[in-house]
Amino acid sequence: MWQSSPPGSIYDYIRVASFSIGPDGLIEQWSRRAAGLFGVPADKAVGMDPVEAFMPAELRRDGHRRVGEILDGKEWTGLVPFRIPGEDPVRGLAEIYVMPSETGTGERAALCIVVDVRALRRIETDLAASQAIFGQSPFGFVLFGTDLTVIRANQRFATVFGGQAADHRGRTVDDYLSRPEADRLTATLERVLDTGASVTDLQLIGTAPGDSDNRHWSMNLYRVHSGSGRPIGIAGLATDVTRRHIAARDAASARRNLALLNEASARIGNSLDLETTARELLDVAVPGFCDLASVDLYQGLLTGDDAPPGSWDSLRQESVGSSAELRRVALASAVSDALPATAADTAAPGTDTGPPALGAVHRFSYNSPCAIALRTRQVEDVPGDDRGFVQSTLAVPMVAHDTVVGLVQFSRTKGSEPFGERDRALATELAARAAVCIDNARLYRREHERALILQRSLLPPGDPVAAGLDIACRYLPGNTATEVGGDWFDVIELPGHRTALVVGDVMGRGLRAAVAMGELRTAVRTLALLDLEPAEVLSALDEVARGLGTPGGGTSSSDGFGGGAQWPSRAAHKSREADLSEVYLATCVYAVYDPVTRRCTFANAGHLPPAVVEPGEPAMLLDVPPGMPLGVGGEPFEEVEVELKEGALLALYTDGLVESRDHPLDEGLDALRGALVEPERPLEDVCDHVLTTLDTRHGEDDIALLMARIRGLPADAVGDWRLPREPRSVGRARELARGRLLAWGLEELVDTTELLVSELVTNALRYGEGEIRLRLLRDRTLVCEVWDAGLVQPRRRRARDTDEGGRGLQLVGLLSVAWGSRRTPRGKTVWFELALPDGEPAAERTVEQLLSMF
Repeated sequence: MWQSSPPGSIYDYIRVASFSIGPDGLIEQWSRRAAGLFGVPADKAVGMDPVEAFMPAELRRDGHRRVGEILDGKEWTGLVPFRIPGEDPVRGLAEIYVMPSETGTGERAALCIVVDVRALRRIETDLAASQAIFGQSPFGFVLFGTDLTVIRANQRFATVFGGQAADHRGRTVDDYLSRPEADRLTATLERVLDTGASVTDLQLIGTAPGDSDNRHWSMNLYRVHSGSGRPIGIAGLATDVTRRHIAARDAASARRNLALLNEASARIGNSLDLETTARELLDVAVPGFCDLASVDLYQGLLTGDDAPPGSWDSLRQESVGSSAELRRVALASAVSDALPATAADTAAPGTDTGPPALGAVHRFSYNSPCAIALRTRQVEDVPGDDRGFVQSTLAVPMVAHDTVVGLVQFSRTKGSEPFGERDRALATELAARAAVCIDNARLYRREHERALILQRSLLPPGDPVAAGLDIACRYLPGNTATEVGGDWFDVIELPGHRTALVVGDVMGRGLRAAVAMGELRTAVRTLALLDLEPAEVLSALDEVARGLGTPGGGTSSSDGFGGGAQWPSRAAHKSREADLSEVYLATCVYAVYDPVTRRCTFANAGHLPPAVVEPGEPAMLLDVPPGMPLGVGGEPFEEVEVELKEGALLALYTDGLVESRDHPLDEGLDALRGALVEPERPLEDVCDHVLTTLDTRHGEDDIALLMARIRGLPADAVGDWRLPREPRSVGRARELARGRLLAWGLEELVDTTELLVSELVTNALRYGEGEIRLRLLRDRTLVCEVWDAGLVQPRRRRARDTDEGGRGLQLVGLLSVAWGSRRTPRGKTVWFELALPDGEPAAERTVEQLLSMF
């Protein structure tokens, strides 16, 4: 029975050839493989002497001897160099197996089997190399048959899975991997065997014998073929990549942590609201870091206590029974709408044992992990309850600036990866960042509240009252996100029923701006009492602004106005140049209104122009030279005097009313003019209409609005006379005063007024110059003014016992409500003020008051 060997068998690789030698020593038969090996066809080789034809000349003698021995019946095997007939150089080396034989007639012959030694050496080298690669490989190498059983495995594979390499023959993937992984690998092997497509980096997870930890392998698979191309199995090269997997997991964890920290930097602390900041923390943590989370802040922190409950002193003073009160301000869950109870949510004895609800005030029991974390300022691991689905919890104290502000709990459910050391560090960092933002918000809120209290305490209480003016005002502070600004307004009563209207804005925000505003407002009131002109007030106020914050104040320098006011020195200004953070700049409008003449004098220090609406006319902005802001220095201020009509409306305001990020200043000023319509409406309604009409974006900046309607004093409420410079003018002044008071029905004030008018007119005659002017004004009080052209200011002094005079101004100060003097463009005015009678008898003077005149 003939069996045909498939192409690619071992004989093809070895290249075995054969030929036979007859009794005469000549070639009798020549196979096709011999023809291919020696390059001589059969028709030429038959009949040739193999020794003479194929052997080199130096070997022929020994070759003939060997052929004779073979024909005598001896076998021989050896290596014989050969050449091609007709060529001298040796072509190759053949290994010849010579076996004696007999012909059909009984004669001696020989059969020769020839193998090309070069092919043998290549096969030996290939086998040795294959064995070295397979056996010495540091990677697990396994060969699966077409039935997917192991045909061969190297020692490295056996080292991982136990035993010797030969012990693994016949095993299947089920002997090495769990069912899911084995099914996945089996399906991959079948696909490779069917399609011939190789698979690289197939990730497999399993456990080695005697090892409980999961290991990760990367496997490359490819189909193996025979020389004829027939598939004979699948080769697999497996590499243990457990360390690489751990490193990749750690790197991914580090990248995730960095991404979370970066996200936390961007998202936490965008608001100055404590509860909003807590929610921002949970928005970052859930679900990127954990499945459940909650934030508890100390109740005292939320109520604004000055001493935070999380400081060291307060922590040491906590009762043994429980922690201080906390409020749950934020909850987040990636698995349900509400945060389930965890082992960390252990309430104090005698309280509800359930988890605190959002907004609930509660305490942690003293020995609970949460209370321990708050006391020790260390992260506490809280294992999950077998009955629940929470795997573990981290109780992390929120510490900032040596203050514990609260506690955050991060929880992971069963099935999630447990918390590791990297997670503990990340949880601590997230809590610390949120704690700093919360503590900063607490400190800012406290400063904001104090600044707001300070600012409001310095503003005029209620609606101010002024002679000849109806006044309405509004002040809208910025919200907590924009801080307290330095806006202020004021209404100051001046002598002669005049009124100073002031609106200003300190550049900057916060407590420092509010304090600077308070200092400037106080300075304005002080300067107003000196009864200076508006431009002089702003010049002196500019000096004050440049001296704000100077340690130790400044040296005194007389201003020449009634006794020498104290202003900061230039040296004090220079000492502050190094600290630019202490430079205060402010804008201000200062206006003085005289109700008798209805004239208003304005001076502006870099502020927005006043707006005026006269009856029947559109609103307009007064052309008041803006000047430089207060604190810049070096530039004088100009004054503008405007006569206002009866019923006209005057508006002073700060930039928060007309300027915002969304529209330029010009548009805001146009909108203000458009809102100042129907000036005859009640003044309070006009204020409300302006605020509701303008797009003020309230909250972005403080808004101060001061509105005044002009109501000049009636003509019958003013008495104005000019007196010649002669002694009889004293008596004439008394007569004029008496007559006007009787006409006004103020009989009770006649005697006092006559006496004081006599004193002032007498002083004008004795110490003054030029013509004398007497004026009586009746409004909420009675004011008497005496004007002359002299520049010497009256000075009150205490007369000696022997002096016959010198008690006039003492008498004026004793009998009047107030008195004083002020400079005028062409002289001075001395005035006194008397309260109008209210129907009750006047209080009698004490003995001390009467004696003080002598």
